[in-house]
This record gives sequence, structure tokens and C-alpha cells, in this order.
Amino acid sequence: MGAISFNQIRINLLTPGQYVEFDNSKAVSGLVVMPNRILIIAQMLAAGTGTANVPFQADTLATVQARCGRGSHAALMFEAVLRITDSIETWVLPLTDLGGGTAATGTVAVSGTPTAGGTLNLYAAGDRVQVGVATTDTPTTIATALAAAINASPDLPVTATSAVGTVTLTARNKGTLGNDIDLRLNYYPMSEATPSGINVAITAMAGGTGDPSIATGLAAIGETQYNTVLMGLSDASNLALLETELDARWGPLRQNDGRAHTAVRGTVGTLNTYANTRNSPHVVAWSVEQGGSPSPVWEHAAIWGAICAFYLGGIDPARPVQTLVGVGLLPASPEKRFTRAERNNLLSYGLATYITNPGGQLAAERAVTMYTQNASGIVDPSYRDVETMYTLSYLRYSVRARISQRFPRHKLANDGTVFDAGQVVATPTMIRAELIALFRDWEDVGLVEDFDQFKQDLQVVRSTTDVNRVEVLLPPNLINQFRVFAAQIQFRL
Repeated sequence: MGAISFNQIRINLLTPGQYVEFDNSKAVSGLVVMPNRILIIAQMLAAGTGTANVPFQADTLATVQARCGRGSHAALMFEAVLRITDSIETWVLPLTDLGGGTAATGTVAVSGTPTAGGTLNLYAAGDRVQVGVATTDTPTTIATALAAAINASPDLPVTATSAVGTVTLTARNKGTLGNDIDLRLNYYPMSEATPSGINVAITAMAGGTGDPSIATGLAAIGETQYNTVLMGLSDASNLALLETELDARWGPLRQNDGRAHTAVRGTVGTLNTYANTRNSPHVVAWSVEQGGSPSPVWEHAAIWGAICAFYLGGIDPARPVQTLVGVGLLPASPEKRFTRAERNNLLSYGLATYITNPGGQLAAERAVTMYTQNASGIVDPSYRDVETMYTLSYLRYSVRARISQRFPRHKLANDGTVFDAGQVVATPTMIRAELIALFRDWEDVGLVEDFDQFKQDLQVVRSTTDVNRVEVLLPPNLINQFRVFAAQIQFRL
């Protein structure tokens, strides 16, 4: 037999000629780029042309609006993602409203007589609707104009009717998320004011019930890997389904893991009670203040999740997302914002937090997962930060890529076996050397630290029960994030 193991050229080839094959096992050096994909799970409208529970690739906003309906949760979430990035492959899993569900409603009641002209500024889900008011207008005239302005905005999540000075707003989608649609006047009080002489009474959106199940949709996504899942729904039933699916995908036999982002609104007490019922390292739930940010929870989930997908999934999985701006999200008024002590408490329960930066923008503070304790109920910080999860996902992918690239069709022998250098034979020592080189690549890009510890603890052995199997203990020390600087100024006089 020949000294070189060819892949395609036979050793008993008798016909004359020059035969050259290619071998790419040494062609790729350094680290590989992990594919990055987003999945939006959200409700569509009956007017949408898409098929419910069947994912489709979202190429343009117009496509998503046509297939899911303008003003639907799905279309609005995709629009939010585009504020962060248009470079990540994004898919939408549309859900139909629950047949037995109801749509949330709210009212805007106008009364009085204008004593001066001006502009009425209504915000619905953080989007402004404006109508002019003249001194000759009646409450009915103003309400009719306001309803017309709302209906002229197809990307609002509500429609409107008016009667005798009262505008009734109805959520386009049925279900509980409609209750989160914020209604308010004059978000910017320094430049906006209700015209003198009229009174406007707002009844908050409420009465939305019945959320669709994601079970059928999850079954339809197959084995495609979605690194980041965005879902506005956060009810216990759907979150349990999603946690189960993500946990199975995380396992060593499927290895097509992803992380989900949702958002929940409430007080510190209600949010902590909610978080206390969950314990998944694969879900990030962003905490939103009760009566605070007027941006709806599905928009928060889309924006913060897209930030993690872009920066952690596409640039550096270990670099903290703190200070990154949630483009387009509106902050709460100062008195409604969670205090530092409250945010610290929320983080301890497994709820991610944001702050309002000096420029009046919302910025990520810390993206923690909902995992807070181990199976014995003991506090466990091992999977606390989402950066850890993205880093582990990448390390596993790069290990698989390196081994499959370097040893695609190799024979296996014990250390000390003598064979020609041209033979495609792997030994535990050769595999160990490749893993050490891989660690150096990880170290170069700032994903791991402590080379000496890794080299000492690394174990590569041939299985004693299966002669075709190599077993490896990989012990990387993940790099951490610089989050807290504590100093004492011990001054002298």
C-alpha cells in the first residue's frame, strides 16, 4: 500500500496519466464564523397572506407586513429588529390569534370647549398621533378627527371608532399583549400640551384575553438552528413550551441551541413573583416598569434580543452588552424608573435590566438569564449571564468545526503507533495538540483565559469500551465581563 492515504485516487490505478486530488483538511486556519439566525415568534392578523405556524424568511419589511398584516405584533417586532440590524438572517413564525380570545380595548374621552387652538398629542404604544384643535371644535369633532388619525396609521397596533366625544381603541391582535398597549398624552411635556379648555380622560387598554399556543409552530421549525428567538408572549404555558424546546436543542445530540428573549411588565414584586416560577438558562426576560416605558413589551423583547443577536452572536459572544442603546424605545418618566436597588433585586431573581443613559436613551444594563438555582434549589450563578451562554455555544461550535475539519476521515490509533507521515491516522496526542492550538485561538480573541490550567486539566483518551471513540474533557476558563469597579479613596490631609 502507498505511504500516503489518498481520498479519491486508487492505489491500483493502471491507466497512465496525471491525477491530482484536493484535500481541504488543512485549508482553514484560525477560528470559524458561526452562522447567526433570528426567529421571531409573534401573532399575525387575519389580513396577512402568510400561513400560520409555518416559518418564513423575512427579507423586507414590506414582505412581513404583507404576510402578517400591518400593525401586527409580528410586523412590529421585525421593524424593531431592523432598527438594530438588517444583516442577520431573520425568520418569522406567525401565529394566528386564539379563536376564543378577545381584543383589549381602551377609551379616550374628550370634554370641554377649547379656549385656544392647539394640537392634541396622543401616544399609543409609544407612537404619537396628532390632531389639530380649533376653538370652534366640539368634543365630538375632536374625537372623530382623532379616530380618523389613528386609523390612518396602519402600523399602530390599534384601530379606533368614535361616538359622542369618545374614541374607543381596539387592539388589532387578540390576547393579553393588547393590555400592554400604553395610552397617554404629551410624552414630551416641555413641548407638548393639551389645548386649553378641553379635558381628556384615558381609560387604559384592558380586557385582552386568550393567547395562541406556540406548540404547533415549534414543531414546524424542524432542526434549523435559530441562535436568538424573540417572543413577546411571556405566559407560563408558552414559556414552558419554549424552555423545553430550547433545553432539548442545547443537548449534546442536537447541538442547535439558541437563546430566547421576552419582556415582562410589572412592579418589582410582581416581576419577582413571576421570575420565581422559572429557572431556564436559555431564556432572557427583560423587566419593564409598570406604568413606565410606553414602548410595548413585544418591542422591548425584539430590540434587546436583536442587540444580543447582533453583538454577541455576530461580533463577540463574551463582550458585555451593557451600555448598548435600545434604539427607538422610550424611557419611563424619572419617578417611574426602577432604582438601582430595585434593579439589583430584579437581577437576583433572573430578570434582565436596562437604564436610562444621560442622553435620555434606554441602554442595556445587564442581560441575565432566568437561571438562578441548581436542581437542589441552591443559588447557582454558572449560567447567570447571557454572554456565558453565547460563549459556550460558540466554543462548542468551534470545537466541532475544528475536529471535523482536521480529522474528517481519519483512522484511530493509540499513542506510540508507528505509521508513515502520509497516513491519515489520529492519536489521542494529536487530538490533544489540536485542542491546545484551538485554545490559543480562543485566547487570542478574548474568549478564555488561564492557558496553564487548561493544558493541565485537558484530558484526551481513547475509549476502553469503543475502539472507534475518543473521549475528551475540555476545561476552558471562560473570560469574564468587567461589570463592577469598587474603590476606596483613602485620602490624606
